[in-house]
Parts: sequence; C-alpha cells; structure tokens
Amino acid sequence: MSRADEPAVDPAAERPAGPEAATPATEAQKAPRQGIRILRLRLQGVDRLYEVDFRNSEEGQSRSLSVIAGAFSTGKSSVLEFIAYCLGAAKHPRHPEILRKVRIALLEVELGGRPHVIERAVGEPSTAAYIRPGRLGENEPPPLERCLINPVGDPASLSSLLLSYCGLEGVELKEAPTQAESGTDPLSIRDLLWLCYMPNERLDDKNLLFESSRMKRLKLGQVVDVVFGIQDDKAVELGRRIKELEARRARARAEYSATQEFLDEQDLGNRIQVELARDQAERDAAEADHALADLNTQIHATSTFAAELRDRHRDAARRAQRAAALLRDRETQLRRFIPLRAQYADDITKLTMLAEARRLFDPLQVTVCPACLTPLREVPHLTDGHCTLCRSEVTEPEGMPPEPISPRNGSGPVDVAQTDDLIVDATFDVSSELRATKARLGEITRYVEDLDADIARLRAASKEADAEEADLAHAVDSATNEAISPFLTQRDDVMRRQRIAMTELERARTAIKMLDSLDRRGATVTRLEVSLKTLRSELTEASAQPDRDEVIREVSKRYAAILTGWRYPKIEQAFIDKHLVPQMRGSSYIDASSGGRTLISLAWILAIFEIAWERGSAHPGFLLIDSPQKNLGQGGVRDAEFADSVAVADFYRHLHEWLAGRGQGAQIVVVDNAPPTSVDSNVVVRYSRRADQPPYGLIEDEVS
Repeated sequence: MSRADEPAVDPAAERPAGPEAATPATEAQKAPRQGIRILRLRLQGVDRLYEVDFRNSEEGQSRSLSVIAGAFSTGKSSVLEFIAYCLGAAKHPRHPEILRKVRIALLEVELGGRPHVIERAVGEPSTAAYIRPGRLGENEPPPLERCLINPVGDPASLSSLLLSYCGLEGVELKEAPTQAESGTDPLSIRDLLWLCYMPNERLDDKNLLFESSRMKRLKLGQVVDVVFGIQDDKAVELGRRIKELEARRARARAEYSATQEFLDEQDLGNRIQVELARDQAERDAAEADHALADLNTQIHATSTFAAELRDRHRDAARRAQRAAALLRDRETQLRRFIPLRAQYADDITKLTMLAEARRLFDPLQVTVCPACLTPLREVPHLTDGHCTLCRSEVTEPEGMPPEPISPRNGSGPVDVAQTDDLIVDATFDVSSELRATKARLGEITRYVEDLDADIARLRAASKEADAEEADLAHAVDSATNEAISPFLTQRDDVMRRQRIAMTELERARTAIKMLDSLDRRGATVTRLEVSLKTLRSELTEASAQPDRDEVIREVSKRYAAILTGWRYPKIEQAFIDKHLVPQMRGSSYIDASSGGRTLISLAWILAIFEIAWERGSAHPGFLLIDSPQKNLGQGGVRDAEFADSVAVADFYRHLHEWLAGRGQGAQIVVVDNAPPTSVDSNVVVRYSRRADQPPYGLIEDEVS
C-alpha cells in the first residue's frame, strides 16, 4: 500500500461538476501520511472535559512517541481502551467514576493525513459512531456522518471507513484457510487492532496468539498475511475486492449526482458565494444588534427626566396592591364568618327546643296511675321479675342482674316523699350551654358587623389607590411619549433589518450544510477511486508479491535483534516460526518466565509493526502498548531473572532510534507507571494520584 492516501474535497473550492471532478489527479494532492494517527482523546463529562493530547506543540501533528505516566489506578490504561473504543472496539472502560462522570468519548485522528473527529456515546456501548472532518473545538463544525458499528462489513460501517484508509476495505477472511470453498467473514478494524494494541493482560499471558480460541488464532494468522500482502490467493482476493469497490463507487457516484442535481435546483450558488453571503449576513446581524443597543441607550438617556414620575408611579402601584390585598383578606374573612354565624343561630334554636321538650315530655317521670289518675305511692319498678305498675312478667337478659329503676333510669324502689326532688334532678338543664352559645353568637355578630364596615372603607381606599396609580401611569406615558416617539420608528426599522439578516444567515448556514453533504459524498467517491487505483496497482504486481517465508524471516530477524538489544539473558535460538509463534531457547514463548514472556511479547509486536511500516504494508501506522515494565521490576509480580539484567531504558532507546530512523512517520503510544527520565520529553501527561498535585488521574475531579 502506498503511504499516500486520498484527500477530502476542498471545502473552499467551487462545487465540482460531477463525482469525477472530486477525484484528485496529481500526487501533490495526496495526503503525506498513510493510515491512522491519534491526535487527541476528549471525554465529555456532565460539567467539564477530560483530555489527553498526543500532538506536538510546534506543528500540531501527532508525536512519534507519546508516554502516559503515573501511579496505579489513575486511568492510564483507560486512555488506550477509549482510543480502541472510538476506533470500533465493542466495549469501553466501566469504572464507577467514568460511568458517573463521562457521557461522550471523542477521538481526533488523522485519516490519510487529514484531521477527523470520531464520536461515540459512553454508558451502554453504542451501536453507531459519528464522524466528521475537522478538529475538536471548532466553532462551526461540519455535520456528523453516522457510521454503524455492526455489521463490520457494511459499506456504511465505521470499520469499512477506517480500513479504507489502510487499504484493507472489503477484505474477507476465510473461516477455514486450508479449504478452497471455505466461508468467509469480513475483516474488521477490531481484527486489525490485534496488531496495533498490546493490552496489559496480553503481555505476559500464554495466549499471545489466542491459542485458547481456535477461530481467533486462525484469523490472526490471516490478518498478518493480509497486512503484509502475502496471502496465497492474493490475485483472486484483489479481483473480488476490485469488483466490490467498483459497485460501491457506482452507488457513491449515483448518490453524488443526485445530491448535486438537487442543489442545482435550489440555485444556491457555489461555496464561495454562499460563504460570502453568510459572512455578509453575520456582519449585517452584528450591525443591527449594535444599532439596536445604541437606540436603547438613547431611549433610556432621553427618558431619564421621568425618573421621579416613575418612582411615584411605582410607589402608587405598591400602595394599590397592598390595598387590594387587604380588601381581599377582609372579604375572605366575611365570607367565612357569615356561615359560622348562621350555624350558631341554628344551634340556639335546637337548644331552646330541647329545653321546652323536657318540660313538656319526660318519659322517665311517672307519678300517677295512667288508668285512674290516682297518685302512686311508689315509683314503678321491677320486683321478682314483674312490673309493679301493670304486673306483667319481664324477662331479664341472661347473665345480667336486675337493676332498680330510678328516676334517671326507670328502675328501683323510690320513696314517694323524694319524688319531687327526683323529678327536678331528672330534668336535663341546657341553660348553661344555651347561654354560652348565645354569647359566642353575639361576638361573631359584632365581628361580622365590624368587618362589613371595614370592607366598605377598604373598598373605597382601594379604588382611590387604583385611580392614583392610573393617573400616575398616564402621567409617565404623557411625559415620555413625546421624547421616545421619534426613536420608535428607528427601532422598528433596525429590528426589521435584524430579522432579515438572521433569516439570510440561517439560509446561508443551511446551504453550507447541504454543500458539506455534497462534499462528503464527493470525498467518498474520491476515497473509492484511490482505493481502486491502489488495488489495481497491487493486482498488476500480484505476480511479484512478497514471498511469505521471506517476510517471516525478516520479522524473525528483527525479533531476535530487538531482544539482543534489550540484553535478554542467555539468548539463543530466538526466532518466529512459520505459524508466527515466537521461540526462545529451543521452545515456545509459553515456557518462558513471566518477565521473559513480557519481553518476548513486546519484541514480537514491535517486530511485526516495524517490518510492516518499513515495507509500506497495509498497517494503520500506530501502536499502543500498555505497561512494558510488567514483571520487570515495576509493580505486580517481580521476575528476579529479568528485573536486574534488563534495563527499561533499553526499551525506550530502541523506540527512539527506530522512530528517528526507519520508523519516521509512525506513532507509538506507551502507558508506563514509572518511565525513565530519558523519556521525560515524551510524557504527554503524568497522573499523580494526589489531590494536591493535579492531575490526579484521567477523571481529574475524582480524587477520593
């Protein structure tokens, strides 16, 4: 693959006449760097941003070597995981502080040498990503383009877009590589990340080549072959990809033509005309705003003489409000007390009727025989189960002893001599309750009469206050109308100009968005044209494709040279076999100690990355490494065999030398707890895990 890639359509240029016009014609128009480069990671939180910058300050390009340093548990590894997530990985870090604080992950990258921004939601893994050309923080960024995460082989997927910048769009991997009729799966950016991202857990694991998963192991081997262009049926695969890309290009051209035809019908003009109209509308709107502010200032200055009148009107309005509120309060009380007074009058009537009824009818007072009207010698009562008055047998309730009838309850013998006194006691006296009720009724009546009289006075006062407020309002209007009226016409005219300018500005912005949409389609056509051109060149040269054994020997030689430069102890028989398994001392890397596996894994991934870059292969051009000092003396389990004999400075010295030499243009990002002082100039951020020494960690305000 050529290290140059295609450009996007120049947004400042006049709209091309067709999709062919969007295709670059000269090598000078091509981007200077291949693949993908990481520029900035930004996490958008609830109320702030968290950012890691991988650019050099002079040119704004990606650093060749970036080191993320700091203490344990500060979010260093999360930086790499978020980068992978924005590039299409299935998951993002789910630490509590991240889920609590972060809502959106944004990654600024170079695709084919041109800046783009990829955006994915944080929380539940998103099913789509959004991408746009440009940089983070632009005032008026172009519209976002939605890209699917799955299926990865869809032409509208993020994976297809990113792979197109690596020359790998449309590649299919066989499910059974040894069978000619095997089914295939599309290559995804996640598969390619196996050669671009070395996570912490993979460094010293015995699963470097995914030995525990047969399908992943087979796929990894094919990914390496595809990157180096050494697959067995390369010509057939290239022919299939060319045919598929031609179909995609035809669809993209049709979409471009339809969009251009629609915009021509709208008679928008070219981009330069639209941007000039937008700039003019912005200036007109700003001038209208300034003129309106000046008029308001003049109106205020001209009407200051009426300040005393306004103060008097404001005081009168407050008095009117207080009078109205007091009147409402009294009227409310009157409405509540009138029903209460009626209730007390009704209670007096009931109590009076009760007193009179007790004098006329007393069911408990029997003093004469109802037949002959002869005075009774004793009050009727029950004796031996019979009534002494009518001699009838009376059945008592079971379990209840007979009670004597008294003047109050109608049972028991009573002396006739005491009858008069008992009759007086039996009379229910309501006079005290009646007197109290009448007294309360009198109090309520007097209060209601006072309220009624007060309401009449308050109503008059409220009307007077309202009249005074109205008079003063009229006085203010009369005093200011003559001074303000000349400005009203000017103000209406300025506001009309302001509305026209805003309408024109909105129309111009809409037109620019439509032109951006056309440019995106033109860029897609351009990208497909460049990919087709590259594939056709590869197909022409397919007969002279690199020999697989030769490539493996070159990678194996670099692997051994790297370990030798790192002073790997007792190094012998260090090579990579034809199945890509790193060997050491006559056996597989699996038999090495934990520290040895760390060094072997680093040398293996670096050897593949370096040779792929030097040969101009289809590698994205960046490498992420997490914790290169694992088991070598920094944290975790310390491997005594390697902690003393291997200097971590040798690791960084190798990176510096290669990036300054054959690796110019490539990018490596390293996460390290305690890098040596020799790479201080390469440290892009250092997390302290101390509240008094910011930044505490990736989520800076989570310091507990």
